[in-house]
Amino acid sequence: MRILVIGSGGREHALLKGLAADPATSDLHVTPGNAGMSDLATVHADAGKVDDGAAMVALARRIETDLVVIGPEIPLVAGVADDLREAGFRVFGPSGEAAQIEGSKKFAKEVMAQAGVKTARAEQLVPGTPEAEIEATLDRFGPTWVVKDDGLAGGKGVVVTPDRAAALEHVRAVHGLGNPVLLESFLNGPEVSLFCLVDGETVVPLLPAQDHKRAYDNDEGPNTGGMGAYTPLPWLPEEGVQRIVDEVCVPVAKEMVRRGTPYSGLLYAGIAWDADGPWVVEFNARFGDPETQPILALLETPLATLLDSVASGTLAEQPPLEWADAYALTVVLAAEDYPAAPRTGGVISGDVVTDPEKVLHAGTARNEAGELVSAGGRVLNIVGVGATLEDARDDAYATIGQITLEGSFYRNDIALPAVEGKISL
Repeated sequence: MRILVIGSGGREHALLKGLAADPATSDLHVTPGNAGMSDLATVHADAGKVDDGAAMVALARRIETDLVVIGPEIPLVAGVADDLREAGFRVFGPSGEAAQIEGSKKFAKEVMAQAGVKTARAEQLVPGTPEAEIEATLDRFGPTWVVKDDGLAGGKGVVVTPDRAAALEHVRAVHGLGNPVLLESFLNGPEVSLFCLVDGETVVPLLPAQDHKRAYDNDEGPNTGGMGAYTPLPWLPEEGVQRIVDEVCVPVAKEMVRRGTPYSGLLYAGIAWDADGPWVVEFNARFGDPETQPILALLETPLATLLDSVASGTLAEQPPLEWADAYALTVVLAAEDYPAAPRTGGVISGDVVTDPEKVLHAGTARNEAGELVSAGGRVLNIVGVGATLEDARDDAYATIGQITLEGSFYRNDIALPAVEGKISL
């Protein structure tokens, strides 16, 4: 099977690694890719913008691909999957209309309301809303304000704050970009990331994970695209995954079918679990980053065959997924001043950076001298695997300690609350 992966981050590097391990894969291609992917796939760095459907179709035709796997949200929301399907290609990824479950938080709220899924109370503020109305809306929320950019913001468009002035500032900043804002009630309780393969009304969950969104230790600093994640979750009840599937993912999948926009691809449910069980924080229309990295590190079912079954509408015929009896964890090495204004171009050193079993590339490139350099905010994903979660932590942090990038930083406490037994429902 010849496969084209669209994307350039750590998630796509993890996907390429998993796809390459499947005997059904004969040839791998990626666009635009990054400096760490060339050992796994042919990199098409100049094939055009990933949200340009015509350019992606042209590339797929040129390499005569059998399957296209779309990693990022931007091409999905832009409808690139539709363009590729219309051209006759099998695609792993939802249609542009179905991807609005991530692209429009208002749309997601409407779907959940019709599906009877529990989620936070929300109100939308559009650009141009009078100041007095904004103030009055803020008064209806708090004491912790959740302010979301009602569009695509790469995981960095959310402010959660007890500071009303900071909430107002974010409303104004998002409106300044021309985007609506969603104000939500704050959901308490530990968060769970659950990825589900969805093929119409067929829903198959992967392992549950937990992301760490804040930039610094102890959940301090600004929200980011994710600073690390781990799987599975020792504190989640045995029936926890099935409850999320039954109470959230299956009802949403059925509602999408009822609307005439059946979902095909990966549905990511971001969950807050309180005394009443799972509540939806958000949906994503693709593999989340950085949860994908540890989850796929434990998947033993052949990945290419699995994703192709979703693309071809045969997911229901697949056998149960198989997983390694272990824990996995990823730690993000971030560039100086991430997420506000990450410094790029710094030279990355350490022999381990070329080991795909331990290090997955996200924002990397080669400079004119051929040196590996940073090219984004989240630069590398360091993956650790172990018999226990503590072993997986030790493995990842032993690796990251061998890497040098001036000004870079990482969180030292990924999965630490779970290891110390500090998370409970």
